[in-house]
Amino acid sequence: MRRTLPIALLAAGLLGGCRTVGPDYAGPPAPPPAAGSFARAGDLAGALSHAAPADWWTALNDPLLDRLEARALAANPNLDVARARLRQARAALAGARANGLPNGTATALAAHARLPPLGDKLAGAGGGDANGATGQSGGGLQIPSSLNLYNVGFDATWEIDLFGGVRRGAEAAGASAEAAQAQLADAQVSLAAEVAQAYVGLRATQAHIALADAAIARQQRMVDLTARRVQGGTASTLDLTRLQGQLEATRADAEPLLAQLDAARDALATLVGAAPGSLDAELGAPPAPATAADNALADRVPLPPASVAVGDPASMLRRRPDIRAAERALAARTAQVGQAEAARFPRLTLLGLIGIGGTHPSDLTHLDDYTAIAAPRLSWNFLDFGRNRARVDQAEGVRAEAEAQYRAAVLEALRDAEDALSRFRQRRTTVATVARARAAAAQASRLTRARQEAGTASLIDVLDAERQLLGADQNLAAARAALTDDFISLQKALGLGWGGPGPAVAAAP
Repeated sequence: MRRTLPIALLAAGLLGGCRTVGPDYAGPPAPPPAAGSFARAGDLAGALSHAAPADWWTALNDPLLDRLEARALAANPNLDVARARLRQARAALAGARANGLPNGTATALAAHARLPPLGDKLAGAGGGDANGATGQSGGGLQIPSSLNLYNVGFDATWEIDLFGGVRRGAEAAGASAEAAQAQLADAQVSLAAEVAQAYVGLRATQAHIALADAAIARQQRMVDLTARRVQGGTASTLDLTRLQGQLEATRADAEPLLAQLDAARDALATLVGAAPGSLDAELGAPPAPATAADNALADRVPLPPASVAVGDPASMLRRRPDIRAAERALAARTAQVGQAEAARFPRLTLLGLIGIGGTHPSDLTHLDDYTAIAAPRLSWNFLDFGRNRARVDQAEGVRAEAEAQYRAAVLEALRDAEDALSRFRQRRTTVATVARARAAAAQASRLTRARQEAGTASLIDVLDAERQLLGADQNLAAARAALTDDFISLQKALGLGWGGPGPAVAAAP
């Protein structure tokens, strides 16, 4: 008996490495053929020789935005959710690896049993003491009516991984843990873009409010001047009424901007893990620039750099964490096919037990008087009426779905990057055009006011020029904010905003 357990373990160990069923993961499918650069990059392709930084928001040169990004990446609750899921996946991996090792249990037992009197039944005679501890038969046989039992033992089970089911399980759990880590990185990418876009929206709203305040101040001056001219008889009451109507309309348009500003502040506070309203003082309007009298928008919305590094499609696919997550999910589903395949084959389990004990506590000290059991058990559910085959088919279908999802994710990433590049390139042209239009509107407004003062232009002409200038300012504000938004979307599409590029997951196109 003492030799049985080691021999069985040795035999099982030799058998355990004989075969691993199921498909071996050979990597993801190759991405679609593509050129060495983005089709929509245009003059952005190869703008910089070095790689784009992971903390791309620093290129906007706004220290407050840098601080907000750092706070969000450290305290955002959604990132905490992704981190918790990563911890769960890593714990599942540790458990899957432990499944291939023996399982041992130590037990200690102290039991007292009371038995029914058996003396009269066996010999028709006998008796016992007042406690009923013992009885005597006619032949002198003593039958105990109570029993004490003491035992200390150790038992172990070990399922031998004959066909690699446990190994495939650990392989699947490892890929799932890596997928969870990639999902955390993807959450960081999305969060960095969301914080930057919320900040740009805040600054754009503050710029619109500054524009509205400047327009209201100009119109109020015109109302005051016209009122004096009416008193002096050089202007009509109709002119004054028109100016007052335009002033009230401008004020009415500015009122909703204040609620929009509060919403932007609350959004940023939530993103950094703070209560709404707690960042109001910190998110106050930036100092007005020296040229604010001519253009109240200047320097309020951070603008992207003149040159932007975009890289190539292959590096983008390697860098994007959502592609990495889809690839690791495919690897996990492939390993799970092997798990399902292994369930179709026999299972070998080793059972072992060693124990010492007896009816007295002193029996626990008799180490040479022990019980040992070794019992290899082979089981095979061969008559399952196709259940295991159905599980294998289901696992293969899940794997096929994961492969299709990976290919779809690659195509979506390529399209996302191409669209972002196209929008950013076109928006730069739009901003330049709108800026020229605004400069022309400002010049026209100045000339019209000069003509009115000289008596060659009417108040209607001045009002129209003012409306055109206000519209041009608003268009420029929207265009500049949209340009920075498109820059942010481009960085997100390129997979930037987390710790750095991961290992290659696909062959270069």
